[in-house]
Amino acid sequence: MLQMKVVISGGGTGGHIFPAIAIADAIRLRLPDATILFVGASGKMEMEKVPAAGYNIKGLPVAGFQRKWSYRNILFPFRLIDSMIKGWFILRQFRPDLAIGVGGYASGPVLKIASWMNIPTYLQEQNSFAGVTNQLLARKASLIFVAYNGMEKFFPQNKIVLSGNPVRKDIESLLVSRSEAIYKLGLDPEKKTILFFGGSLGAKTINETVKRAIDNGELDTYNIIWQIGKNNFEQYQQYQSLSPNWVAKAFMEDMPTVYAAADLVISRAGALTISELAILNKACILIPSPYVAEDHQTVNAKSLEAGSAAIVIEDKLAGTHLIPAIQKLISNTNQLAIMQKSIAGFAFPDAAGFIADKIIAHQSKLQARWN
Repeated sequence: MLQMKVVISGGGTGGHIFPAIAIADAIRLRLPDATILFVGASGKMEMEKVPAAGYNIKGLPVAGFQRKWSYRNILFPFRLIDSMIKGWFILRQFRPDLAIGVGGYASGPVLKIASWMNIPTYLQEQNSFAGVTNQLLARKASLIFVAYNGMEKFFPQNKIVLSGNPVRKDIESLLVSRSEAIYKLGLDPEKKTILFFGGSLGAKTINETVKRAIDNGELDTYNIIWQIGKNNFEQYQQYQSLSPNWVAKAFMEDMPTVYAAADLVISRAGALTISELAILNKACILIPSPYVAEDHQTVNAKSLEAGSAAIVIEDKLAGTHLIPAIQKLISNTNQLAIMQKSIAGFAFPDAAGFIADKIIAHQSKLQARWN
């Protein structure tokens, strides 16, 4: 059996962390003796989520470069150099057979050092508009796994592998029925259920729109699941116990149950969220964040809208357009069914397993060549 020591680097958001963990799980399933080490950014959520998944992680002082003026940019080159030095020592001590980068600024120093040390590197790009870090690392990468067609404008075409985005295994193997989920959450089985989901930190536009709709009684006839997010949770926490047909929390730990209960999902258009919605065949209204690099969430969302798999509403229009769109869509059983069927066409089942198989096969070829 092929023995492997693997470094996986990246993080900063769940959109990078959960695919990384899914890939690690898939490698471990195929190679139980593989040794896997994560490297992330100190103080970011990967330092909590990765150990919770059963893996060791080391943190680097790396931080992202702010596109707008910020005093933190003065420290950027010093943090980068410090991170690259620390990354070199980590790789020197761990001596991995390969390094996998899942995007985000945290993956830059480790993958760059790995390429300098002639350690084979592999990249996984979640978005339809490639991140800067992955673009910079692409030239030295062995394979680049992508979730969208047309990525040759960012990466060398001969290295691209269309794989889809890995999703959490508890979501991909969803075993909870809608009725079970509704019962578990204490909701009314006779009512349609709407999930408002702005990511782990929350989305101000979604939260403000939901708040106004609640205050105006526009959502009284539905079950509501509302992940408010950790940012500014205090100003919305009074809505937690507003109604027996509501579940409102800063963060939803049991996402499989939450997804199973939802008839309609309202969310941002992060790549991981879209992949989860596609795997679970969920009708959705997407409100792309206008605050992300290169407006990649809009590109993500528009690809679904073009395939009749989602409705897209601009962030600046959500305050006036979102609630009417919900009310119109959720009562239209035929359109919901069309959207559920259409979004299924964007799903890549077991993307993590596919990526793991390709990496293991490529490493086996390299090992045979070296021997």
